[in-house]
Amino acid sequence: MIRRLYDWTMSLAGHPRAMWALAAVAFVESSVFPIPPDVLMIPMVLAAREKAWKIAFVATLASVVGGCLGYAIGYGFMDAIGKPILEFYGKADKFDELALRFNTYGGWAVLVAGVTPFPYKVITIFSGATQLSLPLFLAVSVVARALRFFVVAGLLWRFGSPIRDFIERWLGPLFTAFVVLLIGGFYALRYL
Repeated sequence: MIRRLYDWTMSLAGHPRAMWALAAVAFVESSVFPIPPDVLMIPMVLAAREKAWKIAFVATLASVVGGCLGYAIGYGFMDAIGKPILEFYGKADKFDELALRFNTYGGWAVLVAGVTPFPYKVITIFSGATQLSLPLFLAVSVVARALRFFVVAGLLWRFGSPIRDFIERWLGPLFTAFVVLLIGGFYALRYL
């Protein structure tokens, strides 16, 4: 099923309204859809490299707005569905502890999910459920998603098709390593 969904998403890249399709995919991927917008972005940029920055902007904007939907899902349904389940199992106090810890470092979680292969949608929903500061969530989401999409667009704009395999295979792990080093650097500065 995922493969068919992937192929269908990929087919949208050649559609006359591909930019709208990209916006829709980036929007729903941030809250529920399993296929990342990169699947559309890559062939779109390769087909029209002069539009690389516009494509990255559309993906960023739609993804952040979709992240707000994920936040709203977490915020709105945690009280109605999540808390009664936790109370039934006697774990409501554990969620409160986790929420407090998450909100202390939640900006980092949003950054990590926004640039790495970790599903951003999980963090958008969890951010709403724990009521992470909305301005912090928005600011970090904009930075993270812009970093991800503009780096992809920039590499494709500069190097064209030969860089595609590198992006699809190595960019996710490189972003992950970058974030680990960044967090490690801040940790070292704080505690050493």
